Amino acid sequence: MDVKNKVVVVTGGANGIGRALCRRFAAEGARGVVVADIDAEGAETVAKEINGHSVSVDVSKEDDNQRLVEGVTNTFGQIDLFCANAGITGERGGIEVSNESWQRAWEVNVVSHINAARAVLPGMLARGSGYLLHTASAAGLLTHVEGAPYSVTKHAVVAFAEWLSITHGDEGIGVSVLCPLGVHTNMLHGVEGDRNSFLLKDAVEPEFVADVVVRGIAEEKFLILPHPEVAMFFNRKASDYDRWLRGMRRLSAEVRGQGQ
Repeated sequence: MDVKNKVVVVTGGANGIGRALCRRFAAEGARGVVVADIDAEGAETVAKEINGHSVSVDVSKEDDNQRLVEGVTNTFGQIDLFCANAGITGERGGIEVSNESWQRAWEVNVVSHINAARAVLPGMLARGSGYLLHTASAAGLLTHVEGAPYSVTKHAVVAFAEWLSITHGDEGIGVSVLCPLGVHTNMLHGVEGDRNSFLLKDAVEPEFVADVVVRGIAEEKFLILPHPEVAMFFNRKASDYDRWLRGMRRLSAEVRGQGQ
């Protein structure tokens, strides 16, 4: 898909990768860029910068997604590209993490993608065209050694995107899933930034990710990987799962050692 003259919605558009995507889509000549975020002020700031539109939305709520899609459709006539980009890191740990934290990660990182597809797909299918971009993480193909909720929910996003592509790919619906490693955003450098310190070495800027995304959706690639090494690790995982697990155990031990 060429985003020129297209109508694009980006959730989580107020910061980080989402903000970079909004700026890049506007620079590429999109007919309309809708910045959707629970941070209404941040979304409005980005929208003003790119001459776009802002919408305050809680992506974990189905009604908010329906309202978002209906509002954009009423304004522009249709949505060509929907970027389900919003997400959270969740808590460090695994079985000791509370049910409430697990549920919140599930709602924001997974249910939001289901809500978005449920809202936007009917219109795309009716006209036989449309594109869905799902922001997951390299953790969705590999894992995150410190955070089970993040790792599990990002795996679920990849699985859902796969299902959408298999089910609707022959009906004019393009699907891509974005799986970066470290990116210089609030998620990496925020209050929980120490947990991701091992990702800092090869971290890239959000603008670089946006460049890769534009190229990826132009080629209609399912996996969009700003870090080429992710493909190498993914291939190693598939070819020798036990060896890969041993390597990840070593990484986990190293990261735990750094945190002591």
